Amino acid sequence: MKLPAWDDRDLKAGTMIRGALWLVQVIGEGQTFTKEQIRSAFPGIAQADRRIRDLRDYGWVMLTNTEDATLTAEDQRFVRAGVAVWDPAARRAAMPQKAVSNKEKQAVMRRDHFMCTICGISGGESYHDDSNQTAVLSVIRRKTILPGSAEQVLLVTECKRCHSGSDGAAARADEVLEEIRQLDMGEQRRLLRWMERDRRGTTPLERAWNSYRRLPADAREDLRSALRN
Repeated sequence: MKLPAWDDRDLKAGTMIRGALWLVQVIGEGQTFTKEQIRSAFPGIAQADRRIRDLRDYGWVMLTNTEDATLTAEDQRFVRAGVAVWDPAARRAAMPQKAVSNKEKQAVMRRDHFMCTICGISGGESYHDDSNQTAVLSVIRRKTILPGSAEQVLLVTECKRCHSGSDGAAARADEVLEEIRQLDMGEQRRLLRWMERDRRGTTPLERAWNSYRRLPADAREDLRSALRN
């Protein structure tokens, strides 16, 4: 399907749709852009940058210097396009649901210990594999298949990086239950104790590893030398 040109004067579309086309046709995935570029592309349109930010509700991923320390305060990085908002049918199908209230967000984040339920990172923490990126948590709706095959849309805490990498598939509690039933009874009882405490038990070996990883690099090298000797 050929995309309409973002600057086509005959295109009957709002700033959010034109902004999506501008990102795809002018900026390109993986590239950065600035507020000044937005103002130049959409002269005389108030809050054009805000309309472009609205694309996040449709799965478009854009990072600021809050999430990517390599960016300046003026820069944003267009990471990935989401729903084809210029297609009316696709836009209607992906219409954002009612916003999660601040009260709901706080309750869900508190329940999830202010950690991403996928990777376990806390808000404001740097990623181990990319120290330039800082985790930003959000509360999202995720379709979930419960044991017994009932389907619900539930609230869950995720960091922006995990959410942007998601394929949108439903969480399958029914499949997790079947996996657990394959464990022997002793393992099931141990797993249940972890669930009731809401944390996994650790072995002495795992505790030693975690203590080692918390040491400064030079101390870790000295410790390795002591063990080798």
